[in-house]
Amino acid sequence: MKKILKTALKINELAVNTATNAADWFFRKDILIQSGKTEYEVIAEQSPMRVRYYAPSAEAPHASLADGESETPPGRQHAIPVVLVPPLGVTTETFDLMPDRSLVKFMVEAGYKVYLVDWGKPERKHASLGLYDYSHDMMGQAMAAVRQHSGSSEVSLFGWCMGGLLCLLYAGYGEDKHIRNLVTVASPIDLRNGKNIMAVASNTLNVTARFIRKYSEFRLDRINPVLFTPPGWMVSLGFKLTAPVASITTYWDLLTRLHDREFVEQHTTTADYLNNMMLYPGGVVRDFMVRFAVDNRLAKGKVKIGDKYSALGNITANMLVFAGETDHLVPASMAKQSIQLSSSQDSQFLLAPGGHMGVILGSKAREHVWQLSADWLRSRSQTEAKAPRKRAPKAQTQAA
Repeated sequence: MKKILKTALKINELAVNTATNAADWFFRKDILIQSGKTEYEVIAEQSPMRVRYYAPSAEAPHASLADGESETPPGRQHAIPVVLVPPLGVTTETFDLMPDRSLVKFMVEAGYKVYLVDWGKPERKHASLGLYDYSHDMMGQAMAAVRQHSGSSEVSLFGWCMGGLLCLLYAGYGEDKHIRNLVTVASPIDLRNGKNIMAVASNTLNVTARFIRKYSEFRLDRINPVLFTPPGWMVSLGFKLTAPVASITTYWDLLTRLHDREFVEQHTTTADYLNNMMLYPGGVVRDFMVRFAVDNRLAKGKVKIGDKYSALGNITANMLVFAGETDHLVPASMAKQSIQLSSSQDSQFLLAPGGHMGVILGSKAREHVWQLSADWLRSRSQTEAKAPRKRAPKAQTQAA
């Protein structure tokens, strides 16, 4: 009888939890979304771009070394700041997806001065913005703001996907001589080196473009960039297609685990992230198609962006390059060439578990990408620098 009562109580608890979570999922999804919870300060703004600074919390524990010793003394940070650069098209919560899956929080707790380039929410009026605007002008403005705020002339850059490509292009201009370290994750260099959909599309575009260039005056870079501007739903679809089976099975998982509040929060947060991608500036799409998909110039080490050349040979920073083991969008063959073409004397290429999104956001990213990056940066971030400039206290700002 006692066993029957215990079983009945357990069933009742599961039923109540399932009903509560289902009601919240249908009618109050906002309370389930856990992204953007880490506090930050906006230190610079140049529409649509902003620069965030994630100050360390007095209560935040510091990461530990393998032998159990504290990585940095309490209240002290590594001298070289880390600047996180997300790709375009995604929300800036990419690096602060959930409290237990937040790259910004992880890096802060590892003792780094953490900044993030927030690309904002582009609108159709921003369609004319191209790769030069982002990789040269906005990246340059962001670095100036970080240096002024941190008191360090040297910086470390960390970019995922297009964010990593923007870091490489910026460093490749050769104008910024104080990039100490450069970490890229799943960032495309050679778009024809592979058997995936991007390589097929690039090769097809190249053949077509060569024929058109030979027999007509038509050029892609003369088309109004507004026509190249994909809406947010199309960007969302593109990311989901990198793992179509997973996109379907997660809803089955939700149904079977609706009683588990933590799982429901994780599922809802991830779904909200994937379903709310942003408009992609048409100028960037056009530049990427012409300079990378059609001409594939960066694969040879040098590409003209705007009126300047970006050459990977100009990069002397220490480099750490990751690629996802099961990334079907940007496989290792497309990503690793940045090391071979750079002038870095200290470089390393690593494969990490996961696909294009899983490699930076998945459950194994913390161990195989975040921790390895933090460890790699530690010995390469030692120099004296002033503490971040303090501002007058003001209301705290949180990500939307």
